[in-house]
Amino acid sequence: MPARSRRSLPRPTLAEESAFWRRGCQNVAGLDEAGRGAWAGPVVAAAVILPPDPGILRRRLAEVRDSKALTPSEREALLPVILEVARGVGVGMAGPEEIDALGIVPATRLAMQRALEALPLPPEVLIVDALDLPVPLPQRVLVRADARCLSVAAASIVAKVIRDRWMAEMDRVYPGYGFAGHKGYGTSAHRRALQVHGPSPIHRRSFAPVRSPSLL
Repeated sequence: MPARSRRSLPRPTLAEESAFWRRGCQNVAGLDEAGRGAWAGPVVAAAVILPPDPGILRRRLAEVRDSKALTPSEREALLPVILEVARGVGVGMAGPEEIDALGIVPATRLAMQRALEALPLPPEVLIVDALDLPVPLPQRVLVRADARCLSVAAASIVAKVIRDRWMAEMDRVYPGYGFAGHKGYGTSAHRRALQVHGPSPIHRRSFAPVRSPSLL
């Protein structure tokens, strides 16, 4: 997406977070995932607790958007800023074997629960993109929360950068699949690599394109 059109997108706001802050909840965790639709690699989730200071957040995190609306270099540049500004950041993963055993939606919930467990301070309430979680905490589940809520947008960036880095490392471990380029998602180059090499140890064998690449 060109930079001009990215700038024209509505900025994620603090409306949901502020509503909880006004009720006395200081540790509001926004959660999002990356890699849910990929053919290979883990699903990675991040939880981000922002300080209840709208002035600082609007100034320091002014460029934060849903990770899908940013370039890789923009996401990389924003990650250290998010880590510096946030009160707490946690990351969790569910690997290909867990995805195959549980299914992608339960595995995504598992990764999000692990992200919560990795937070350095306990969350009081959650804002989650699309999925409710089986945890005993109040939750606000929103469609496209990553585009609407600043804490969730920040979590989307953290999850995406961590997962992209992991897949780039796997490109060195399993050369020939192009993981550094497509990050495990379904592309024509990925399809051809599967047809030539078959699935690697990090492929999701329960996904139809991996089970039968010759039929693609």
